[in-house]
Amino acid sequence: MEPEVRVRSVRRRRKAPEQPQSVPPNVRSWAIYTGIAAVLAALMLDGYLSDRPRRVALPSLSQVIDVNSAVSELADSLQVVVSWDLTLSPPSGLPDSILVKVVREQPHDSLVSMQAADQLADTLYFPAPPAGQTVLASSCVIAEHEGRLPEESCTPWQYVRPAAMAQAAASRIVVQPRGLQVDPDVGGVCAYWQRTHPGESVWVKVNETAVPACTGPNAKPTVAQFCAFAVLPNGRRVKTANSANSAYCDELFQEWARERYS
Repeated sequence: MEPEVRVRSVRRRRKAPEQPQSVPPNVRSWAIYTGIAAVLAALMLDGYLSDRPRRVALPSLSQVIDVNSAVSELADSLQVVVSWDLTLSPPSGLPDSILVKVVREQPHDSLVSMQAADQLADTLYFPAPPAGQTVLASSCVIAEHEGRLPEESCTPWQYVRPAAMAQAAASRIVVQPRGLQVDPDVGGVCAYWQRTHPGESVWVKVNETAVPACTGPNAKPTVAQFCAFAVLPNGRRVKTANSANSAYCDELFQEWARERYS
């Protein structure tokens, strides 16, 4: 009898196909963000280059602009501080010198001063006006260039010194402040503002800053407020009717009243 032979079949296990290696999520995110950032940077650079203003050629000669005057009393003189600015130009276009001129209307006279080209201010002096008079003047500045006709830039100004008549009961009337620089009301702009704003004050700070419509070419108010005080025969100091009910005059009166003790 033949021996029984068992044949064992061997089944080969099919090899699974290889899966593609996946990219880690954080690496993929960084790659996306980097690409977006690069695109945005390119767009911003292109916009900057296309929107950048072209260089404007400077004028060949520098000229005077923004002439201003600050006027105040100093002893028996009227001190006029004139300031100005110059337009931009190449170094070759700077002026050779600066001519400063202050012209009074009445009496008609003028003061003239010469300054170096790098100066932007000068101080001139007139006799102080007597009480009851107003000085009307203009400050003019000229940038002088050799071989060129001068072009002057002028700004008008005023200085007011009021006067007051003594009442029968008073031996003397004192006006405070003694005088003030008051800008001209160019075109009557402030007068129009006052007509169209009845009952409203022009002042932001009395005698220093006013509403824009009542501010002149030297950045000074085009109006002024003065207070009148009286000295009685017995030496007593009092406020007059025009100075009553005014916080500004109250403050000035207290300062003036203390002067006799100083």
